[in-house]
Amino acid sequence: MLILASKSPRRQELLKLITTEFEIKTAEVDETLPQGINPADAVLYLSSIKARPFAAEGDIVIGADTVVALGDTILGKPHGREEARQMLRALSGRQHSVFTGVTLIKGEIRRSFYVESKVKFYELSEQEIADYAASGECDDKAGAYGIQGKGSLLVESIDGDYFNIVGLPVAKLYRELKALY
Repeated sequence: MLILASKSPRRQELLKLITTEFEIKTAEVDETLPQGINPADAVLYLSSIKARPFAAEGDIVIGADTVVALGDTILGKPHGREEARQMLRALSGRQHSVFTGVTLIKGEIRRSFYVESKVKFYELSEQEIADYAASGECDDKAGAYGIQGKGSLLVESIDGDYFNIVGLPVAKLYRELKALY
């Protein structure tokens, strides 16, 4: 059985591009990051702790986590609309990275990888920032935006895997899963 250790509806939809034969399991885990961890190591750490609770003989468990980083600064999920507006101001007119880490566990086999994509935002006016934050789409999204929705209007360009930015690098995951079977 394939288990997706994520409650993200976006990850569930993306995994369906590979297979519809999976079940969703989630556990509450402490997502506090070690002090000074870089974004790539952060997503590897988080994907691993999300997958671990469901490791069982015969099952393949997929844990995943995505962060937005401006340099080495990780922009998590905003705690309110004001913090969302601050994040959007910081991203305005600049390029940032989106990292998704994936951990696969099958019995004693553990594989982790991450994919980095670059996103450049247009220069955003205060009105654009306020309107996007007021839409609510920024809630519960790393970096305070979702590229698959109205957040697409903020994006000037991307370099890398679009699906990674949404939350699951499906092409890389597909190849890693094939190697496990």
